Amino acid sequence: MQILSTEHWSLLAARSLGYTDIYSRANMFFSVLSGTVIALALIAQAGRFGATFTVAAILLLGIVVFVGLTTIARIGRLNYEDSLWVTGMNRIRHAYLELHPELKDYFVTSQHDDMRGLMTTLGITGAEPGRHLLADLGHTVTIVPGMMMLIVAVVAGAWAATVSIALGASQPLAIAVGAACFLLTVVANIIYGRRAVRAWTTGLAPKFPSPD
Repeated sequence: MQILSTEHWSLLAARSLGYTDIYSRANMFFSVLSGTVIALALIAQAGRFGATFTVAAILLLGIVVFVGLTTIARIGRLNYEDSLWVTGMNRIRHAYLELHPELKDYFVTSQHDDMRGLMTTLGITGAEPGRHLLADLGHTVTIVPGMMMLIVAVVAGAWAATVSIALGASQPLAIAVGAACFLLTVVANIIYGRRAVRAWTTGLAPKFPSPD
């Protein structure tokens, strides 16, 4: 029991570090985005939206998109690691109940290490992730990576529109290019995320699966 408890606390500490990393990286992205907006506002006041502003916008917005995409990728990796720690905690909880089965009614988290047990421990009910698009979309927009995905897509659309204007495109064409880049960024992130989740669920080999 002491060994199991020590490992349980170790996994809790790892989860805490993961959440700290997630929010620090999200804050770093929003700091870069805020600094870029302020810098572009000052350049626009000085240059009256001239060539200097266009070049600065292309450069700075491109950096924001890069930072945003890498941040989303890193947060996705941290979420994957968090799911591993939760799986380990579920297995330890299963060992607790093997030692003291009379305590089963006092646990609200799961003792099973399959996807259903993982979702139960995380407090997520309903369909398993990666299987139903609408359910996944509803969940995605309420979490940090989903919120960041939409913001990065907006910045990517603004960057594409600015590049189009710099190349001599008309205003309607630039708006269309920006909207297309926004949609492309959103769709690409959704496809990438769903494939990552489905790969994780496919490769999951539970030792203590949930009963049918």
